[in-house]
Amino acid sequence: MKLLARLATALFIISVPVFLVTANVRFAAGDSWFTREGFRTYDVDETTGLSFQDLDRAADDMVRYFEDDRSSLRTQVTIAGQETALFTEEETSHMRDVKGLIRVVFRLNEASLAVILAYIGAVVLWTRERTPRQLAKYTLAGVFVGFVLVAAIGAFAITGFDAAWTKFHEIAFQNENWRFDPDTDRLIQMFPEPFWQDMTYLVGGLTLFEVLAVVAVAVSYLLWGRDRDDDAEIERPRVRTAD
Repeated sequence: MKLLARLATALFIISVPVFLVTANVRFAAGDSWFTREGFRTYDVDETTGLSFQDLDRAADDMVRYFEDDRSSLRTQVTIAGQETALFTEEETSHMRDVKGLIRVVFRLNEASLAVILAYIGAVVLWTRERTPRQLAKYTLAGVFVGFVLVAAIGAFAITGFDAAWTKFHEIAFQNENWRFDPDTDRLIQMFPEPFWQDMTYLVGGLTLFEVLAVVAVAVSYLLWGRDRDDDAEIERPRVRTAD
C-alpha cells in the first residue's frame, strides 16, 4: 500500500503542471477571440485579401474543427464574389496533423485532471495515506515543476524563437507539409510566426499566474495549519503522573 501511495504521489506531482499547461493550451485553442485579435494585429486582411468577416468565420470553424469529428477542415470563403476553399490540400493535410496534436493535448488535460481528483479523493480523503498538509506540500512540488516549464516557455519565446519553432515542427510532425510559402499560402499568412510567439506568451503568462495562485493557497494553508497544530498542542491537557 505504501508503494502504491508513493507512486500515486509521484503521478500527482507530475499531473499538477501537466494540467495547468494543457488547460491553458486548450483554452487558447478553444477560444477564437485571441485568433480574431491576431488577425487585426497583423493586418491579415491585407495579407490574405480576405475580409475580416471571412477570417472570423474561419477562426470559429477552426475552433469547432478541433472539437468535432471532421477529418478535414473545409472552410469556404468569398473571393471576387465566388465561394472557394480557404486552404489548399497541403494546408488541409497539415491542419489534420495539428488536430491530432491538439487532441493529444486535450486527452493529457483530461487525464491529468482525473489523476488529481482521484488522488485527492482516494489517497487523501478515503484511505488517508496522505494528510491535507502533505497534499499542500506535494502541490507546491508540482507547481515548482510548472514554474520550470513556464521559465522554459519564456526562454523559448524570448530567445531564438525562429529556430525553436522550426525544431518544434520537426519533432511534432513526421512530414514536411508544414513548410509553407508566405507569398502564396493562406495558412501562414493568417498565422505568421509573431502570432505564435504571442500565443506562447499567453500560455506562459496564464500558467505563471495560476502557479502563483496555487502557491499562495498552499502556503497559506500550511501556515494556517501550523498555527492550528500549535494551538492544539497548547490546549492539550497534561497528564500528571504519580510521584
